[in-house]
Amino acid sequence: MPGVELFGDEERKEVNDVMATGILFRYNHDNERKGIWKAKELEKSIADFTGAKHCHFVSSGTAAVYAGMAACGIGLGDEVIVPPYTFLATIEAVMFAGGIPVFAEIDDTICLSPASIRKAITPKTRAIALVHMCGAIGHIEEILKICKEHDLILIEDSAQALGATYKGQHAGTFGKVGCYSFDFFKIVTSGEGGAIVTNDEQIYKNVDTFTDHGHDHIGPMRGMEQHPNVGLNFRTSELHAAVGLAQMRKLDKILIAQKNNHKKLKAVISEFPKLKFRHIPDESGDSCTFLCFFGPDETTTRQIVKALATEGVDSCAYWYDNMYHFIKNWDHIKALKSVNKLPIHESQKPQDYANLELPQSYDIVNRLISMTVKVGWTEEELDIRVEKIRKALKSVFN
Repeated sequence: MPGVELFGDEERKEVNDVMATGILFRYNHDNERKGIWKAKELEKSIADFTGAKHCHFVSSGTAAVYAGMAACGIGLGDEVIVPPYTFLATIEAVMFAGGIPVFAEIDDTICLSPASIRKAITPKTRAIALVHMCGAIGHIEEILKICKEHDLILIEDSAQALGATYKGQHAGTFGKVGCYSFDFFKIVTSGEGGAIVTNDEQIYKNVDTFTDHGHDHIGPMRGMEQHPNVGLNFRTSELHAAVGLAQMRKLDKILIAQKNNHKKLKAVISEFPKLKFRHIPDESGDSCTFLCFFGPDETTTRQIVKALATEGVDSCAYWYDNMYHFIKNWDHIKALKSVNKLPIHESQKPQDYANLELPQSYDIVNRLISMTVKVGWTEEELDIRVEKIRKALKSVFN
């Protein structure tokens, strides 16, 4: 969790700027706020960093994905192709937008497989929700080609991939909209928060109004603003934006540190030929928030996970057993359990979620281990970690 490792005077200064004005609301109050507009500054910072024309900051990464879909017109009965390996927010966003998740397989990029996407397309398919899992981009060129061939909208869930690139272009800027998370566990954090980027001015306007009850934000009096459409409240506060702004200024340094630490961890894993790394089409664009590798089979992978824990190697994720990141454990999704009736309950579905067969994804995830890469490690701490990893792996393979 690089962002939270680096909290300091910079974040406090930005928050104190807001507290000195007393204006925590991100809109209006022009005179009282004394030129302090943290949300606007943060949005410009994110747009400048990613190269996107427009950015809008919201209350969470989930809100970003939901609002991004809504802004693109995804709604009742629209099928959206999704991966079975992602944080649940991707799937929830589709369902609450009124759409129907259609699961396709992942491949060794741990992102959606282009071949499986093609098999999942039906006449009702409207979009692909491409998740750049664990900080790196998959087969983006092939997926863009599919979108063009079938006139599909590409929604990029880049929650874990701020700073990831493919041939110099940032994750989140390939599709109609890109969505990032700034929650407590991300590469940079605002505590809670999310961002939507787009190069489409109308989609940006849709996002801007949809996330604030339809307000068009034109004019000095909030109560007299027009409302071109209905919306919800996904606003952020100036306090959250202030923290995010300070964190964005640290992102370049974070990425450099992560790449250096990632390289040292990867070197020790490379000593064991039975382990294979995830495929990254452009390795230079890996944000290096995670080091992801595969064991030869599920049994051996579980032995590795246990050995790493025994040696005290923390922050290692075995996603196959994780309750929120892999479909195997999504019983509430499979049964469509909800506190209220959703459009999906009354919709025709091309898949039986309770009996889905995704053998390729199961085989990949049951062999996948992800190590979090931190930036706060000292050289001594990193050397100790490397030796612990080496000892753990030797106990399994020697």
